Amino acid sequence: MGQRQPRVTADEIIRVLKSLGFEKIDQEGSHQKWRHPLTGKQTIVSHHTGEIIRPKTFKKILEGAGLTVDDFIKIRMKL
Repeated sequence: MGQRQPRVTADEIIRVLKSLGFEKIDQEGSHQKWRHPLTGKQTIVSHHTGEIIRPKTFKKILEGAGLTVDDFIKIRMKL
């Protein structure tokens, strides 16, 4: 069974996405669009400095990036 969903900020999510090779391709207001150049996976991150991302939003970001919560936690721990 997977771990409990962590409380993370947009900066932490972006750090993980960058480490996986995602690139920021667009931004409208606080919404940043990130895409992986090889897989074509794409996700939107709402960036508000210091704010904790809501659980459902976090889940949607991970789905777009093709990650599980466990994947995210393992990658974040290595950074």
